[in-house]
Amino acid sequence: MLSNMLNHRTGIGFDAHRFEVGRRLVLGGVDIPHEAGLLGHSDADVLCHAISDALLGAVADGDIGQHFPDSDAQWKDADSIELLRQVRARLSDGGWLVGNVDATVIAEAPRIAPHVAAMRRNLATAMGVDVSCVSVKGTTVEKMGALGRAEGVAVMATATVCRAAGEEQETGADEAL
Repeated sequence: MLSNMLNHRTGIGFDAHRFEVGRRLVLGGVDIPHEAGLLGHSDADVLCHAISDALLGAVADGDIGQHFPDSDAQWKDADSIELLRQVRARLSDGGWLVGNVDATVIAEAPRIAPHVAAMRRNLATAMGVDVSCVSVKGTTVEKMGALGRAEGVAVMATATVCRAAGEEQETGADEAL
């Protein structure tokens, strides 16, 4: 029974960035018209960042700050869809497949509904899954707090991964025996 449970894992990701005038706004690899973009070392795509952290968390492989640190110049203005592709490759190298992803974008503005289909396609392509395996939703915080004052955007994401067929599982239990 334990071995079946270890073949599927779930991770949680969260990211938030504040708005900065003069930057472009990118969410899920989609450029969204807005008076300000998100401030960050990369393109600050909080949707890709939260999903990447959820995937890495599912396989206990650190976080995007560990793999793509903002102290490293090579990640300056990096395309976060490409970072997500690299995260998916890390999972694949470890014998894991992306099962599904569910993400909620939290922002008073802009409204993301007109862009969700394009975001889902971009994210699905980057993760190597069918678009039906990717959910992106938007919500507000009813004008409460920094997000409610439209100071930035936050994203919560969950991801489920499963072992690729024929991959060995590492339980650590055998070592204890």
